Amino acid sequence: MLPLPRFLATALRAALVLLLPLVLWCQSAAAITAPELRGQRSLQDLQPDMHGRNLQQQEFLKANLEGFDFSESDLRGAVFNTANLQGSNLRAADLEDAVAFASRFDNADLSDAVLRNAMLMNSKFAGAVINGADFTDAVLDLPQQKALCERASGTNARTGVSTRDSLNCR
Repeated sequence: MLPLPRFLATALRAALVLLLPLVLWCQSAAAITAPELRGQRSLQDLQPDMHGRNLQQQEFLKANLEGFDFSESDLRGAVFNTANLQGSNLRAADLEDAVAFASRFDNADLSDAVLRNAMLMNSKFAGAVINGADFTDAVLDLPQQKALCERASGTNARTGVSTRDSLNCR
């Protein structure tokens, strides 16, 4: 085996010195995904009182929003993946086209909320107040839909759709 020319050996060492920190940084950055990083940035501005705010298309990934006030907020297209919204106030909030995968809405107030076209798979709504909520074309797990139908009542003040009709209750 022939020895590398001196200039080539020096160039390889320089490349290693420059690339090694980049490789190590990439390995540590892989532990947090890009959506989680965006979600962390959007959480920096969160306060327990978010009443009436424009929060369209915000991402709340793995966020603890227990007891937060999102009443009358514009949350169209927002993402709440694995978020904790237990006991939150979402009264008259606009959650049209929102995504809430595996999120907890237990004991949340969803009165008069609009959840049209929302993707709510694997989310839980135990004890949630849904009087007047509009779930038209929302995607729910069948057991959750049936449980919501048991206590569905009222008509949404903004859309004029009854909660029972929006959930396709029988």
